[in-house]
This record gives sequence, structure tokens and C-alpha cells, in this order.
Amino acid sequence: MRTGTFVGTLEGMKPKVYIETTIPSYLAARPTRDLIVAAHQEITRLWWLEQRDKFSLFISRLVINEAGSGDRGAAKERLRLLHGIAELEVSDEVASLAELLIARSVIPPRAATDAAHIAVAAVHAMDFLMTWNCSHLANAMIATQIRQVCDAAGYKCPVICTPEELLEE
Repeated sequence: MRTGTFVGTLEGMKPKVYIETTIPSYLAARPTRDLIVAAHQEITRLWWLEQRDKFSLFISRLVINEAGSGDRGAAKERLRLLHGIAELEVSDEVASLAELLIARSVIPPRAATDAAHIAVAAVHAMDFLMTWNCSHLANAMIATQIRQVCDAAGYKCPVICTPEELLEE
């Protein structure tokens, strides 16, 4: 198995960010009265407008499929936001690592797509996996386990974070 390189630290290279589906979902969502969700939407918009050019952005077919489902109008907007972002392959290597994350009980079987997002980002040596999914992805309680499974399989685990964590002052 290949071990990814942390290219974000090389001079002249932008850190690589895998954009998980919740990011375009928050960008395309209608305004809400829920204060926490509204704050997440605003932080996501701020990052998208002011910070994203500092990073190389990537998605996968998983993101495209999820973003294209649901309400037609919202799906169209989510897909518009993703247009032009480089797509990473969902390979057999990705499937194997995702299966391992589930087999080791790090990610529950019902969240197989979340395991696949982690696997795509790790196999393709992303520096960051950006998400608002704090149940199975940006979750400090399982971050160590995710990292251990990736390391044991020969991959460097990306930093799994929210847009707020990638905002510069």
C-alpha cells in the first residue's frame, strides 16, 4: 500500500482539501432560524468566499451523487457549486480502506458513505477532509481510531475538520 505525502507543506503547493457533501449542502441551503445551523452556514460561506483559493479542492463521485439527490432546486445549486472541482477516483483501494474502517467498528455500517469519504481522502493523500458531519467524521471521540486504522493500512489520515477550523484571521 502507498503512503500519501503531505504536500501542503511543500513550498509553492497549496494544501489539498477534500470537500465532503455537507459543505455544498450548507452553501446551498435556505436561511434558517436554527442559530447553530445558521452559524455553520455563515462560516461555510465565509470560508468559501475568502479562503478556498488558498487550497486545492477535491471531491469524489460520492460527493457528486449525494449532492445531486434530494430537492431538485437545491441539488442543482449544490452541483453548480461543485462544478470544476477535481474529482478523485473511488478505487478498489478506497473500497478496501472504507471496509476496514467499518470492520474495525470505527464507522458503523449504516454510515458506509462516511467511511468511504475518509478512505478517498486518505488514499489520495489529502491534507484535510472538510465537513460539518460531526457524527462520524469531524468527531474527536473517534478521530484517534480513524487515524490508527489509516496508519495501520499504510495511509496518512487527513485532518478532519470543519470550515471554521480552516479560517484564517
